[in-house]
Formats: sequence, structure tokens, C-alpha cells
Amino acid sequence: MIIDARGPVGAETPWSVGRKVRLREVRPADRRTLAGFDRDADPQVAGYRHWATHRRHPSGSADDFPFAIETLHNRTLVGSMWLRTDPAAGWFSYGIGIGAQHRRCGYAADAVAVLLAFMFEQRRYRTCEVSINGSNFASLALHGELGFREVGRPRDTELLRGEVRYPVLMSITAEQFAEHHPAFAAARGPLRPTRGRHWRTRRRGRHWRPDHLRGIASRFE
Repeated sequence: MIIDARGPVGAETPWSVGRKVRLREVRPADRRTLAGFDRDADPQVAGYRHWATHRRHPSGSADDFPFAIETLHNRTLVGSMWLRTDPAAGWFSYGIGIGAQHRRCGYAADAVAVLLAFMFEQRRYRTCEVSINGSNFASLALHGELGFREVGRPRDTELLRGEVRYPVLMSITAEQFAEHHPAFAAARGPLRPTRGRHWRTRRRGRHWRPDHLRGIASRFE
């Protein structure tokens, strides 16, 4: 399990909480939901499998750890991640999946940003590298927006039903992350989650004023 000075990432610590989601340990009660995400996935598309991934035997690294992705506003389980590390080389990789009904809400981008911030700033890893299917344009765009850069496309390809599939290798260093995400490089306090598709606002009372939001917004300018 990944540990920092304030406790495990599975617990709610400042480094496990983003703007929309938190990362926590995968619990036995999550099995039904994660298996449901796998059943709802397109059977013709090879990719991330939630429950099958978390049933794998643990590796020799203490930092290899599965995460559940949970929303901040109502603690809904929306996806999961796995983490693979090489502490001696300062390198790590991950896989991520979001349930079909929870996609396009910004949960994946927020979860990845939280993980990168923790691994680079708290665990002192230097490089993150991921392999993405070349036909997965949404994932390629997501990682590009997060600051990842393409580093290679292995020549080995797979021909399946007339489609050529190939992996795209993308990476980001600790320095590149700090430059691309200055808000994460600074100490972060608890933030009000930004609005997702399932957001429900509270009614504004008589004494409601927008002034308190200015301080939060100024932290990201």
C-alpha cells in the first residue's frame, strides 16, 4: 500500500483527493460494481478490465496498488485504477477505467492528476509511462491534455477484423508535470468539487454571497 506521512492513500488524505474524485482502496463490496463495469464494456474492444485487474496477484513492489475512483459529492464508485512501479528506476505506469455511465464527466482526468501529483511529489518517482491503443483517440487526447508526450509507436501491430491496432507510448516526467500543473505543485487544501454531470447545487440562502469563491478561484490563476 502507498503510504505518506499522513496515512495511506486509501484513506481520505489531502493527496488522495482531487477536485471531483478521491482515490481509495478497493474493497470487497466493490466487486459487484466493478464486475458490472466489465460486463457493460464493449466485448469487441480489448482494454481495461476492472475486476479482473484487481484479482491479479500482487507484485514485489510495495507501491503497486489498486485504487477505486469515487466521486466527492456522493461517494459513487465510478471507476478504478491499477499502479505498476519500478522504484529502483524511478518509473511507474498505470491503467484506468471509468464505467460507461460515468464517462465524460472529467473523472478520469482528475484521478490521473491526483495519482501523478502523489507519485511525483510524495513518492519522488521521476517518470510515468503509459501504453495506449492507437485507436483509442479519447485516451490519447486525454493524456495529451494532461501533459503527456508521445515517445514511440512499436512496430508490432495486430490485425483484427480489418483494423490494425498498435500501442502508442506516452510519458511525462516530474518536471513536465510541475510545469503543466502548477496548482498541484503547490500545497493543496480541500477544494469544493467542480460540477460534473451528477452535480446538484444547494439552494442559495438569504445570506449567500459569491465572495467566498474568489479565494478558491485565485489559487488556480
